[in-house]
Amino acid sequence: MEKQYRNVFAEIGIEPALVEQRLEEIKQYFFYGNEQERVYYPVGDDMAYIMDTGNNDARTEGMSYGMMICVQLDMHEAFDRLWKWAKTYMWMQDGDNEGYFAWSCATDGTKNADGPAPDGEEFFALALFFASHRWGDRDGIYNYSHEAKEILRACLHKGENGRPGVPMWNKENYQILFVPGSDFTDPSYHLPHFYELFALWAYAQDQAFWERAALESRRYLRKACHVKTGFSAEYAEFDGSPMSRKLPWTDERHDWFYSDSYRTVANIGLDYEWFGKDEGQCDAARAIQEFLIGDCRKNTYHIYEVDGKIAGEQALHPTAILAATAASVLAADTDSSREWVERFWKLPMRTGDRRYYDNCLYFFAFLALSGNYRIW
Repeated sequence: MEKQYRNVFAEIGIEPALVEQRLEEIKQYFFYGNEQERVYYPVGDDMAYIMDTGNNDARTEGMSYGMMICVQLDMHEAFDRLWKWAKTYMWMQDGDNEGYFAWSCATDGTKNADGPAPDGEEFFALALFFASHRWGDRDGIYNYSHEAKEILRACLHKGENGRPGVPMWNKENYQILFVPGSDFTDPSYHLPHFYELFALWAYAQDQAFWERAALESRRYLRKACHVKTGFSAEYAEFDGSPMSRKLPWTDERHDWFYSDSYRTVANIGLDYEWFGKDEGQCDAARAIQEFLIGDCRKNTYHIYEVDGKIAGEQALHPTAILAATAASVLAADTDSSREWVERFWKLPMRTGDRRYYDNCLYFFAFLALSGNYRIW
């Protein structure tokens, strides 16, 4: 029997026709709006990039997000444009990181970095598998399923059999790494619902690894999300505790609930919608809805310690916080769940320089809550 996906907006009384109308408006805004709205920029006849408007670059995060949105909405041409740009400019053909994608490029395609960010690779891989199943494989870089399998092969097998570099996953604890070779992780990179599907579609030799990775990521998220607040740190140790060590490339903190962290509960929500498996991680969705509802009503989100103490000024991405927390409703029904969804429904998309990250999470939350973020 075909899987049924919840339309939470309809569940609270919003007409399905209005939901579809709003989804079309979001698509037009994100892809084709004015210069204070869109983040999608076509290049020539067959390429395009998603711009991080706060940093004026293109990132594997945004490129792979754009591809996932496109395959969900049956936007085949836009998908191929984004994929060709990523493969042309971001993909690395030699050196220690051959087979990976440079995490940041200038909008003219010049690489800003020679290293990857693993969340890009996992989103690229699943978007490509979905494209294969929805549209069929073609030749070259449009042999989507082959490209996806090769990305996942690189993620797990770098450094083996004379291949240069290091993998993106810790092979002993099954955890994704912040960057290849690092000894810590990013809770928002943990996507057990993706790994469930990689266990079906990756090369046969790796399927058992992905099946175990799904289980271990759910268990990890239970530990990484604070029991009272549901907050995870931006970066965390393998035991789930916030990663407070200084990094050689930055003096900034990454052990608080900030930017990257907002995605974690949205990921938990979509994972539960797709697979209905709870290793304790769904408690984070319950906790964050209850803890943040007061700030939601006042629109006074801050930078927080994971235990909820205010640690800084107002958050840079309030739209992202509301959207991601609303998406967590898919994993937990609380006294405030309906209010989160209603407030998200009324929330406009963000304009201006900071719109990219907020509106990516907004788009994903709307797809998930409307039943349009599906397994293909």
